[in-house]
Amino acid sequence: MNQPQQGQQYPPQQQLPQQPGQQPGQQYPILLSTMNDLPGYQVVRVFGEVFGLTVRSRNMFSNLGAGFKAMAGGELKGLSKLLSDSRHEALGRLSQEAMAHGANAVLALRFDCNEIAQSASEIAAYGTAVYVVPAAQR
Repeated sequence: MNQPQQGQQYPPQQQLPQQPGQQPGQQYPILLSTMNDLPGYQVVRVFGEVFGLTVRSRNMFSNLGAGFKAMAGGELKGLSKLLSDSRHEALGRLSQEAMAHGANAVLALRFDCNEIAQSASEIAAYGTAVYVVPAAQR
């Protein structure tokens, strides 16, 4: 595969293999990896940093229930679900931004979480948008 010129679009995205350990329903339109490289693939273009973020507030009843549960101990399932949903939303937004650049994968994926005013959580997913091809095609 020849290296495209500046501004030239890559061919339509290839179907990359499902990520190991990926659960059904957690599919994203591009490959997302926390690794810095991708065994069996070669990075042919780096588009740069991309991110997806969401800010979610907890509702009053969730906070009240979490307060009682915290006194008794144990998992705060409502808050765990909120965090999980927020991460998936951030990953979806990250995928869309990467695809807008022409990428078919994001490498070095990381998450950052912050609390805002003790009532909301910010979840940011970020990484490096790249275009990869199977190593044999190069």
